[in-house]
Amino acid sequence: MAMVKEKEQNTKDKKLLVGVIWNFSAELKLTFMALLVLCTLATLLPFIPSSFSLSTSDFRFCISRFSSAVPLNTTTTVEEASSSPSPEKNLDRVLDNGVIKRTFTGYGSAAYNFVSMSAYRGGVNSFAVIGLSSKPLHVYGHPSYRCEWVSLDPTQDPISTTGFKILTDWGYGRIYTTVVVNCTFSSISAVNPQNSGGTLILHATTGDPTLNLTDSISVLTEPPKSVDFDLYNSTKKTKKYDYLYCGSSLYGNLSPQRVREWIAYHVRFFGERSHFVLHDAGGIHEEVFEVLKPWIELGRVTLHDIRDQERFDGYYHNQFMIVNDCLHRYRFMTKWMFFFDVDEFLHVPVKETISSVMESLEEYSQFTIEQMPMSSRICYSGDGPARTYRKWGIEKLAYRDVKKVPRRDRKYAVQPENVFATGVHMSQNLQGKTYHKAESKIRYFHYHGSISQRREPCRQLFNDSRVVFENTPYVLDTTICDVGLAVRTFELRTIGDRLLRTRQ
Repeated sequence: MAMVKEKEQNTKDKKLLVGVIWNFSAELKLTFMALLVLCTLATLLPFIPSSFSLSTSDFRFCISRFSSAVPLNTTTTVEEASSSPSPEKNLDRVLDNGVIKRTFTGYGSAAYNFVSMSAYRGGVNSFAVIGLSSKPLHVYGHPSYRCEWVSLDPTQDPISTTGFKILTDWGYGRIYTTVVVNCTFSSISAVNPQNSGGTLILHATTGDPTLNLTDSISVLTEPPKSVDFDLYNSTKKTKKYDYLYCGSSLYGNLSPQRVREWIAYHVRFFGERSHFVLHDAGGIHEEVFEVLKPWIELGRVTLHDIRDQERFDGYYHNQFMIVNDCLHRYRFMTKWMFFFDVDEFLHVPVKETISSVMESLEEYSQFTIEQMPMSSRICYSGDGPARTYRKWGIEKLAYRDVKKVPRRDRKYAVQPENVFATGVHMSQNLQGKTYHKAESKIRYFHYHGSISQRREPCRQLFNDSRVVFENTPYVLDTTICDVGLAVRTFELRTIGDRLLRTRQ
């Protein structure tokens, strides 16, 4: 009886196993096919030549077709020189004279050929493209650029011109350097004259004599009827602003109180027809943003989040690229454009205004501004320690460094329509005159390092008109201190008491 039950149980188990295999027959077939393919590849792999490879750079075009995160259309082509050898070039060989001919094959990409940030019209027949490129490629190689305009009107043929590259970082680049490509179609009076729309394509070529890679990048698209050509005629278009501030990359743990003082001071200094463009490279944390928020709501400040540029290792958070983007983005919106930092305060003589000073400098495309170096650690306590600590930083940091040095950094302002590319301390790519003797008209007071101190700035208090601190001589200079109360009052009247509890 037990044997019969055992046979019946075995029969049931076999039927169950067959049923399971039948239900999953499709999956098992796929599994067996995958194993067969893998075994076949493993068998054939030793017989594939070592020179055969597929690198990431070979797939850039394919990947770009499927990537929805990248807004720009990019293709990569390879142009081989006419003297390029046969496909066996990657194999070492012995020449007729007995010399062993060695070959070298590059794989992957150490740095991108071109990193596009932006492109803008520079006039009726010109454009500016701003981005990054490999620093060693531009120092030791021969990259080149070609600009092509493809009209949306099918009856119009594409036109092209040689792109003129401008390297703006004065040798300060790291892995990447800033490149501004000027695309001027001088053979025609206007690009897209019928306002039918089109696309600007930048062809960036590495210049390799053997394997000349060219990346074709759609950097700017103009929809139909989107171009206001009067914008590029200074006699027809009124500027939106008289003065526009272009800030460099803001990074680090910035002091909300110092930023509060700086923005209130300069909004008052420049007046109603001014605007401030700031760039967040990681420095606009929540507390700093709360300081800027009232001014953003009033339309006096525009904030750009540029944190993604940290992927590309350039000088000082790619500030050369950032200021050039700002230059071309707002080039036709303002009469004057200023470049200085958020620990620096502009000042004009008491009997002057910023308007009167700028009118006197109107014949110049650019002027530089002399620096007044101030201590960011020692304070003047003329009203006693208790009242001093309750004051703003600009009301008590009153000691100016008078140590003799060969030169100090200057900052500058430009009439942007006359500038093709710019730097941090001045522009070297402009048309028109530059003025370097404006110290009697305008100066800037530099509180170096104060913007990154999240604490009370006063390390030591003095009442003397002359002091020596840490072997550096200082004199009392209350130029900025004297307007501190007026700035505080201006802030209160303009945005109310929203920032009264701002922390250091």
